[in-house]
Amino acid sequence: MRVVIAGVAGVGKSTVLDIVSSRSGYTVKNFGTVMLDLAISSNMVSDRDEIRKLPVEKQIELQRSASETLGSMDNIIIDTHMAIKSPNGYLPGLPEWVLRKLNVSSYFLIEADPKEIKKRRDEDPTRHRDNDTIEDIEEHQIVNRQFAISYAVFSGATVNFITNPTGHPEIAAEQIIGRLA
Repeated sequence: MRVVIAGVAGVGKSTVLDIVSSRSGYTVKNFGTVMLDLAISSNMVSDRDEIRKLPVEKQIELQRSASETLGSMDNIIIDTHMAIKSPNGYLPGLPEWVLRKLNVSSYFLIEADPKEIKKRRDEDPTRHRDNDTIEDIEEHQIVNRQFAISYAVFSGATVNFITNPTGHPEIAAEQIIGRLA
């Protein structure tokens, strides 16, 4: 079985996924890492944050290749983004050609308070993110919901909205684990 778990940058997805992986037996595969490895090997970028600034055609090419790799694996959680905010607008993280290759059974969208997400981003010196406002983050979470529902209509998979409460990622993780069974 393959499931997708997504959330905006700074929502605490990695922390929640670490807990889910250790308690569920599922292996987490990061879609962006697969894309990054492909992009670096093709000399397109030098770090992850440059991918979303590539021309849309290059991003699509990377998505296609990554989806073929992940679509051949079983019993995985695909860690990705529903919508990618690019200079040209929101790009589907899982366009039709990716959904066909992945063939997932469920989508999970991890969400949190936009103010908390902004705080987490501001305190993270390891990334080079855009300086989004609280309103930008809120908009992105809304767009993510819309994309997740659209993906489910296309693929017939279920959609789950999971709140990651501040300081308690285990609560979000247990909700996900309960729905993986």
